[in-house]
Amino acid sequence: MILNLLTILFLVPILVESSDPAFNDDVLGLIVFKAGLKDPEAKLVSWNEDDDNPCNWVGIKCDPRTNRVSHLILHRFNLSGHIGRSLLRLEFLRILSLSNNNFTGNINPILAQMESLRVVDLSNNNLSGSIPDELFRQCRLLREISLANNYLTGQIPDSLSMCSTLERVNFSSNWLSGQLPSGIWSLSGLRLLDFSDNLLEGNISEGISGLYDLRVVNFQKNNFSGQLPEDIGDCLLLKSLDLSHNSLSGVLPRSMQKLSLCTSLSLGGNLFTGVVPDWIGDMRSLRVLDLSGNEFYGRIPNSIGDLLLLKELKLSTNRFTGNLPESLIGCINLLAVDVSKNLLTGNLPSWILKMGWQNVSLSGNKFSGIIEFPSLTSMAASYQSLQVLDLSSNALSGEIPSVIGNFSSLQFLNMSWNSLVGSIPPSVGELKTTHVLDLSHNWINGTIPSEIGGAVSLQELRLEKNFLTGKIPTQIEKCSSLTSLILSQNNITGPVPAAVANLTDLKIVDLSFNQLSGNLPKELTNLSRLLSFNISHNHLQGELPVGGFFNTIPPSSVSGNPSLCGSVVNLSCPAVHPKPIVLNPNSSSNSGGSSFSSSLHHKKIILSISALIAIGAAVFIAIGVLIVTLLNLHVRSSMSRSAAALTFSGKDDFSHSPTNESSCGKLVMFSGDADFVAGDHALLNKDCELGRGGFGAVYRTVLRDGRSVAIKKLSISSLIKSQEEFEKEVKRLGKIRHRNLVALEGYYWTPSLQLLINEYICSESLYKHLHEGTSKNCLSWQRRFNIILGTAKGLAHLHQLDIIHYNLKSANVLMDDSGEAKVGDFGLARLLPMLDRCILSSKIQSALGYMAPEFACKTVKITEKCDVYGFGVLTLEVVTGRKPVEYMEDDVVVLCDMVRGALEEGKVEECVDRKLHGNFPAEETIPIVKLGLICASQVPSNRPDMAEVVKILELIRCPPEVQEDELE
Repeated sequence: MILNLLTILFLVPILVESSDPAFNDDVLGLIVFKAGLKDPEAKLVSWNEDDDNPCNWVGIKCDPRTNRVSHLILHRFNLSGHIGRSLLRLEFLRILSLSNNNFTGNINPILAQMESLRVVDLSNNNLSGSIPDELFRQCRLLREISLANNYLTGQIPDSLSMCSTLERVNFSSNWLSGQLPSGIWSLSGLRLLDFSDNLLEGNISEGISGLYDLRVVNFQKNNFSGQLPEDIGDCLLLKSLDLSHNSLSGVLPRSMQKLSLCTSLSLGGNLFTGVVPDWIGDMRSLRVLDLSGNEFYGRIPNSIGDLLLLKELKLSTNRFTGNLPESLIGCINLLAVDVSKNLLTGNLPSWILKMGWQNVSLSGNKFSGIIEFPSLTSMAASYQSLQVLDLSSNALSGEIPSVIGNFSSLQFLNMSWNSLVGSIPPSVGELKTTHVLDLSHNWINGTIPSEIGGAVSLQELRLEKNFLTGKIPTQIEKCSSLTSLILSQNNITGPVPAAVANLTDLKIVDLSFNQLSGNLPKELTNLSRLLSFNISHNHLQGELPVGGFFNTIPPSSVSGNPSLCGSVVNLSCPAVHPKPIVLNPNSSSNSGGSSFSSSLHHKKIILSISALIAIGAAVFIAIGVLIVTLLNLHVRSSMSRSAAALTFSGKDDFSHSPTNESSCGKLVMFSGDADFVAGDHALLNKDCELGRGGFGAVYRTVLRDGRSVAIKKLSISSLIKSQEEFEKEVKRLGKIRHRNLVALEGYYWTPSLQLLINEYICSESLYKHLHEGTSKNCLSWQRRFNIILGTAKGLAHLHQLDIIHYNLKSANVLMDDSGEAKVGDFGLARLLPMLDRCILSSKIQSALGYMAPEFACKTVKITEKCDVYGFGVLTLEVVTGRKPVEYMEDDVVVLCDMVRGALEEGKVEECVDRKLHGNFPAEETIPIVKLGLICASQVPSNRPDMAEVVKILELIRCPPEVQEDELE
């Protein structure tokens, strides 16, 4: 049995007096270390205090000469806890690796006292706080240290430059801020320096030439500015230099041409300018050259052809002119070329597709001429290697070469937005591995070849805006993975083949503006994943399919077909049987079998689904009010006891060092100034209150650096388990950065009071813009679309990180100066582990109408689909300008039911916010309304994922010229 900590401490004198104190010191130190850990997978079961030495324990290596512990390697053991002082007993420890675990707390400065340490690896844990300055003041033998991928804050200590033996330093993926340590270039033994993915700023000063052995420098994803140091080229052994995604500017220093051993140069995503110098060809070892996303201009230098080892060339999003240099033929190892979004001109070079490249992206330029593919006999290797070919948005002409089908590995083919003519070659059926085929926005004629069925891996087929004729081939059913089929604005004739109904993964179908005729197949109702099915402006006839998606298909999606009949087009079909009831497509029950008698009078009172939901909503509100009242009494009682613990008048109220004393608390800022301005803008000043929600009030305050922040005071202290768990989740949320999410800047903790410090958004919430604004300040349709799309992207990012919002509503969607939507108030479920759905439901009763029905059923698991439901309601709110639930004198109007009813009656356009005065494109509005209703389905499994929603919205968005035509 493992001794507890008290027993171990009691035995210390006895162990010290034993015959072999060295062995006992190692055993004792490790057993005490283990006692402070959680080991859920029992990885340390072999650690037994009764053993004479630990040399056979898992994760332990000993020096064979002394039998003393030299290596402690516990990589990926899923351990948690703190790194304690007991490791000091391992006097001869050389390598300490605790990476990829769940260790928490600050970095213990006692590591500096372990004089024999050569390697320290604490990467990929949950360590927080600053890097202690004393950690590097006594290091004598330390060669490598990695603190990567933690939650460390503050500056890199200047004492780092005192550790002259260092060879490898990796502090990447933290929240480190400030400038580089002043003496960093004095570490002449450095071989690797990785500070990437932090918040470092300032210039990269000269002096780097003193690092003679430097091999790898990675400063990507920081805020460095200014020019590159002129002496950077004197690091003659440098092999990898990554300074991408900063704000560096100026021209490339000429000394860089001396980096003849450099294999990877990544400078993308900066502000570099000027022409790319010819001496770039002197860097003969380059395998990766990334200059994308800068402001380079002029011609691409011919000297790049001298880079015989080059594999990746990324020059996209600059202002390069001219044509591609033919010297690239000399880059015999080149696999990927991306020169998209430049100003390149001239004919498309015929040699490009003969090189055997895997990835070719030339989109967004001004290339002209015809596409010439090599003959199969001469360049068979080219056809086997190409995986991505993007020639879109150029001025290419001529026909699609018939040999296109010989690209046996092609996964992505985009030739859209050109001037291609002729027909689609039957050889497209040989594209067995292609996922995306986009030939839209060209002048292509002829028919869709029946051989298209051979492209069995197709997921997206886009042929819109061409001059295609003939029928939709029935062989399309063999493309069983299709999710998007877009054939609109052609001259396609004949019926919609029943074979389309076999494509069960279809989500987007657009056959509008063609010459289709005949009846729609009834089997189309089997397409359970449909989100949009547009057949408008054709010559279709007969009854629309009844059931599934087609019960609520938007009228605009079937308009322009005079001979179609059914409730959606408000035209009765000739029949001898009573008209069936159109039931809610989200219901899990069968919709057939019931009918209304024609003898019923309109004045007869019928209890509708809407009325039932309204009654239920009223009852739910009454129960919620009662629960919240009781909770508020409890919270006020607990808050009154802690009111004296903290007076928010200025920075002296906070301590920047961790403590558990409620009288001073713990303040942590992830970046920037941690001091607050006292006076009128003091913390939690009543005059600066921005609003109140179910979980607390929000105040505005100002930091010393002049930056405003929003402080959320949580009024739910009793639901927080512990400081450790709370801080762990807050820091996890603090690492989330997305343009459509409100950033968490820091937090404040005492046992009785918790504050979240958020990014301050100066514009008001979406709720105020929709419901409290004037007609003059009405949100335009374009702004509404962008708000819906931005909110979807924010939620999709959260779901990708396994975070459920739980409290989505228009009051929690803020608008920045540019009109960008930012979702706030997310992550409560992770912050409050004791939060059950009963408390959650009562706390967010202000979001009534957004709440998914599974909250009312304890047996149904709460998942990210509850956010999808709230998003669906929010979408309808943005389109209609109406609240999710509205209370009239003698009625309750539920928005989802009202809009669904309007769809069934073909009057959905009457639901659009009247403040828009009809200025909206129906081709966007109706699909968005439908998407909102699908998202707000009563059955969670019927709701799409937010990633799918984002893709659908991007497909729904009309090109600018279409919108202009619609609004004229």
